[in-house]
Amino acid sequence: MRVRLLAFATAADALGAEERELELPEGATVRDLRERLAADHPAFAELWARTAVAVDGDLAAGDAAIPDGAEVALLPPVSGGRAPAVALVEEPLDPATVAAAVSGPDCGAVVLFVGTVRDHHHGRAVERLTYIAYRAMAERRLGVIAEELQEAHSARLAVAHRLGDLVPGEASVVIAAAAPHREAAYRASRDCLERLKREVPIWKREHYEDGTARWREEEPLVASAAQEHVRSPSA
Repeated sequence: MRVRLLAFATAADALGAEERELELPEGATVRDLRERLAADHPAFAELWARTAVAVDGDLAAGDAAIPDGAEVALLPPVSGGRAPAVALVEEPLDPATVAAAVSGPDCGAVVLFVGTVRDHHHGRAVERLTYIAYRAMAERRLGVIAEELQEAHSARLAVAHRLGDLVPGEASVVIAAAAPHREAAYRASRDCLERLKREVPIWKREHYEDGTARWREEEPLVASAAQEHVRSPSA
């Protein structure tokens, strides 16, 4: 299959062009593309840890499939600092790719949180989970949370959340936080997860081994973490 490859800034320098057509095998993933470019262009080796990949305009994890005719963009950090990489995806999450989006020689700590599906809840055996989202609002809210926490903790953040059906053991959310010092990375990661749970419209339905299912709707959404203090004590 053929894809249109776009490269910017240092990625274009390493590729030797800002745009080119590339032949890939059917079913190729972002990771396959990375390996191909690393073999064809050794200068990419030192860039991958700080280069994001977008497929048809959306940031993509390493296991994301690249469709025939896709536009694939190689995105180094922007000049104003790294914008947080946030994504809602239907494909399995790749923690290494999420961590690579924030890693760099200026950071002494990278904290990686991986939330996985448990096989039980309150004594009931869980067969699978289904995640759904109000996608436009969820992606926008994730971006705002990450931007605010990057500034608050002088850290970098990347967040990826699965949608669709997941079985026990699969990763449902990956958060990577990088900072010059470990305490800032710890705090950014923890605060990001807590705010995601309160502010981002993502819902979870548990499917049990006895054939029943229920939505886990336990915490009302709030506009921002700052509103937490106005919630009712009985909430």
